[in-house]
Amino acid sequence: MISIRQLVCYGFALLGGVTGSNLEAQTLIPIVTSNNALVLEAGKNNDLSVIYFGKKLANDQEYKFIPSVYNQTSDYSDVLNAAYTASGSRNLVEPAISVVHADGDRSLDLRYVKHEQKQLAENIVLCSITLKDPVYDFQVVLNYKVYPKQDIIEQWAVIKNQEKGNIVLEKFASANLHLKAKGFWLNQYHGDWAKEMQPEESKLTHGIKTLDSKLGTRTNLFQPTVFMVSMNKPATEEEGTVLYGALAYSGNFRTDLELDYQDNLRIISGINNYASGYTLKPGEEFTTPSFIYLLSDKGKGFASRQLHDWARDYRLLDGKGNRLSLLNNWEATYFNFNESKLKELLQDTKKLGVDLFLLDDGWFANKYPRNDDKAGLGDWQENRSKLPNGVASLVREATNNGVKFGIWVEPEMVSPKSELYEKHPDWVVKEPARQEHYFRNQLVLDLSNPKVQDFVFGVVDGLFTRNPGLAYIKWDCNAVIYNAHSAYLGKDQSHFYIEYMRGLYNVLQRLRVKYPVVPMMLCSGGSGRVDYEALKYFTEYWPSDNTDPLERIYIQWEYSYFYPAIASANHVTDWGRQPIKFRTDVAMMGKLGFDIVVSHLSENDLAYCRQVIKEYNAFRHLVYQGDQYRLADPRKEAVASMAFVNKERSEGVIFNYLVNNRYGEGSVYPIQLRGLDPAAMYRLRELSLYPGTKSPIDSGRQYSGEFLMSIGFNPAISTSRTSVVLKVEKVKN
Repeated sequence: MISIRQLVCYGFALLGGVTGSNLEAQTLIPIVTSNNALVLEAGKNNDLSVIYFGKKLANDQEYKFIPSVYNQTSDYSDVLNAAYTASGSRNLVEPAISVVHADGDRSLDLRYVKHEQKQLAENIVLCSITLKDPVYDFQVVLNYKVYPKQDIIEQWAVIKNQEKGNIVLEKFASANLHLKAKGFWLNQYHGDWAKEMQPEESKLTHGIKTLDSKLGTRTNLFQPTVFMVSMNKPATEEEGTVLYGALAYSGNFRTDLELDYQDNLRIISGINNYASGYTLKPGEEFTTPSFIYLLSDKGKGFASRQLHDWARDYRLLDGKGNRLSLLNNWEATYFNFNESKLKELLQDTKKLGVDLFLLDDGWFANKYPRNDDKAGLGDWQENRSKLPNGVASLVREATNNGVKFGIWVEPEMVSPKSELYEKHPDWVVKEPARQEHYFRNQLVLDLSNPKVQDFVFGVVDGLFTRNPGLAYIKWDCNAVIYNAHSAYLGKDQSHFYIEYMRGLYNVLQRLRVKYPVVPMMLCSGGSGRVDYEALKYFTEYWPSDNTDPLERIYIQWEYSYFYPAIASANHVTDWGRQPIKFRTDVAMMGKLGFDIVVSHLSENDLAYCRQVIKEYNAFRHLVYQGDQYRLADPRKEAVASMAFVNKERSEGVIFNYLVNNRYGEGSVYPIQLRGLDPAAMYRLRELSLYPGTKSPIDSGRQYSGEFLMSIGFNPAISTSRTSVVLKVEKVKN
């Protein structure tokens, strides 16, 4: 018998059964990772079911006993725990897939045919399971791409129409999970502009809880695609069983969580089928986006570190690389600038000590100048009044100052007051007979149209072609879609939301083929678009336009459960009432940037910034690639504490903040560290000290890793010492 610990997807027949369409008994298909097993069963009727998802068993033969130890209400349909629930036929619950056949029939019954495994790389195995309707020539291939070391499963479906006529897909989910536990707690998120990632935890009750978006683009504005489900009891950082889910899709999404009459949980996630019935012609295939999930029985912290490792290794663009610190002009100038003002700011970039100057919104359009957010989007020529010598002169100026140059674009959008709108009204998403309705005074271009795709690609390609020294793109997306209608698609309007996203991904893919390494920030009025499909093409994302450092602690904290710190673009601004040290300390928990008027800084503030940027450059590898530990929760305590520790457990950096300014608040109790070697000795020393201040931390004292993790340390946080950054270093023998 081949050990399940050696194979990720290995099917074996029990009681004499054979793989194929005529099973005598049952075939088990365990999909295993380092710690877990998702076990599928093709039963005597070829129904493919989920019989287990949990901690991996040492004896793979014992998976067959799992269904027998439960004494729950009968499954009258025999498909309640289906691996991909079809509509019609015997099903009585929410389907993962629903179709209308060419003859008008709406029933579907998917039966197991075969499965196969491919080793794609050292740590990547693909298990593909073919299902087929016994009446209609219709197939679904379920794909499970497994990353064993990180406990990640990336699942998607390929839906194949092999019938003689067109079929209509009315629902087409990516994945369908089935979980058993004594109770389930959902941790979901909601938000709005400047209020991203607000967490809500609740016990799931019977019926269906739906997380979804119908915004068309910028779809995460009110509801992100990520969530957690705790099993048996609410999970904590260090304890409990928790499932992380993340749909890798930037368009309309839908996740249904159904607690059924057996008290089991069914999770179905994929593209939102709202207004999106999709016609599939004979011989055509429809590939869903991937649903990424992992299970942890060691709490939320372990799950997030597994997800971070996977993201840096396999999904985030240049996830193992470095990042450019920058100075942005937006809050220094808004739309009011000219070439001479920007050249002054370029000199400030060098003075500050960051890598790059970023020119934000307002540099383009002539007939309808971009002097506010009411005009000019779509007209991507340099504004002659502001930039008489073009962007090229600024790129040269940046080079002369020893820094790089980046630029802001929002190429998917158009202002009604623009030359582009006048010339190509048919390129704009709008209902022809209805009044236009604007989001931030703009509309969306129709990326389902190949000509629009070429235009959007040309906006960015033209900037690089004219300015070979361009080193960074900030890609914004500020509007949602109202009055969804594509002049290009004609009568196929139900395809619009899907074709828009295909068009966007086509543009991004073309850009990355031609410019594979240029850093790009994914910005969408904040984090309205961040997901693991978009992050294939971007090196970082913008968590929120809210840069108040106190608010950012909470926003960045919640995002850290799903996305590694290297992907989080954090800027020091004038938002909030905290001193520059507090603002900078918060921004250093990710990719550091500044959006301030350097010339307005006091002598000490400037000296502090210059020094702390050097310190950050020396430890940022820990933030970018280290294991992240949430030590003190700002929602539960007066102090927030976050640590990043390297894989060797030899060094780390710890960020500590006062989040409650009531009298006498501070770090009353020690904070327990995580991720150290208990037998090793460590020293703590304070970083990011403001000029003229001294640290109360004794950098000469040594502590064992056991002491720091069992007893802890005290960063001496108080109302007069509101942010503290500490370096922990292993003592060399």
